[in-house]
Amino acid sequence: MSKTVSTEVLKNELKKESTQIIDIRSNAAYNGWQLQKEKRGGHIPGAKNLPHKWFSYLDWFDIVQAKNIQPQQNIILYGYDAQETEQAAQQFKDLNFPNVHIYHHFTDEWCLKNDLPLEKLPRYQHLVPPEWLYELLTTGSAPTYQNETYALLHVHYQNISAYTQGHIPQAIALDTNLLESSDTWNVRSSKELEQVFQTLGITANTTVILYGRFSNPDYKDPFPGSSAGQLGAFRCAALMLYAGVKDVRMLDGGLQSWVDSGYDLTTKEYLPSPVNSFGTSIPQHPEYLVDIAQAKNILEDNQSNLVSVRSWREYIGEVSGYHYIKKKGRIPGAVFGNCGSDAYHMENYRNLDHTMREYPEIEQTWKEAEITKNKNNAFYCGTGWRASEAFFSAWLMGWPNISVFDGGWYEWSEKNNPYETGTPTTKTVHIKQRE
Repeated sequence: MSKTVSTEVLKNELKKESTQIIDIRSNAAYNGWQLQKEKRGGHIPGAKNLPHKWFSYLDWFDIVQAKNIQPQQNIILYGYDAQETEQAAQQFKDLNFPNVHIYHHFTDEWCLKNDLPLEKLPRYQHLVPPEWLYELLTTGSAPTYQNETYALLHVHYQNISAYTQGHIPQAIALDTNLLESSDTWNVRSSKELEQVFQTLGITANTTVILYGRFSNPDYKDPFPGSSAGQLGAFRCAALMLYAGVKDVRMLDGGLQSWVDSGYDLTTKEYLPSPVNSFGTSIPQHPEYLVDIAQAKNILEDNQSNLVSVRSWREYIGEVSGYHYIKKKGRIPGAVFGNCGSDAYHMENYRNLDHTMREYPEIEQTWKEAEITKNKNNAFYCGTGWRASEAFFSAWLMGWPNISVFDGGWYEWSEKNNPYETGTPTTKTVHIKQRE
């Protein structure tokens, strides 16, 4: 059995650099969901999230190294289940971590004492776990849901087979082309959006839950994005917030998280019940999208960032990232907010199971690139999908001045604006690629 620590000892260890606290609960619990009906939700400050299920991954130690958890540190693990916590501790000890301890009183002591600190993702309720969605679908009720109507949308891009091969019960198929133009990839007009929402049975007061299916892209396909359903879901989420849907939620990890949790899929088609009105004018949040003129103003403002959520190869101009975009390069002055490997992956914003990466890690990597909460940050990519995921991450964190440059590299490069290639000669401001 591993050594244990008391609440008082753990409290004294919080600010020690030599100590690393590890939360082995799910990322949903880490973010703030009270999955065991504990009095308070969230995680112990400074804790890193290493969910118990990851310990079964062959490359789990690579994750440990990526999180900079070091053998010389004093490791303290906690979770919901004592047996799972002990198993996690044993794996660390098997890898010659000499100082491994367990804290067994997170729910029955730490969460009960209001003077003991907890931190949470500010808008955690908008990033929902599969358990929450299952409860909503089967009972019509779930924690933080205070509404009478909801719509579950399975998002795809001109790839209805992503829906017909199996989807979550009650889910309605949504093609991203309904919300963004297939010519410019920019948001459709307010009138078009209103018509789409009415057809989908969505009003400004409807709780909308979105998700997509991820599969490895076929780069021979003229539009490989047809495989990136979860990216498309983030794009739709950003556009719905822009339009004025008040309660937009994302299934964390998309369809894969539902399957991983053991819930069933169905091939039954579900059709929406149209409504007569969206209920308010569109857009309610025009500040969430910026056009090319506004993007140029952002570049001139030293308290603003135009953040390139693209791969390094796209940023330096080795590739355009898309079959249908000819020019290669970056917008001069844009800060590099690395998405990951290419236009259809977001490794630097996600965990291996496609759930959202531990949000303090995202904030820290952004901070290294001088992307901070006090600045006005507009995210862009090729056509808006990856930028929307970065935007939604910042929105979940409660950042106040954020937007998506809707036109992205596609519109910028098409209109003969200046661009750069090669490694920047100025101060390096890019997020390091995770190995």
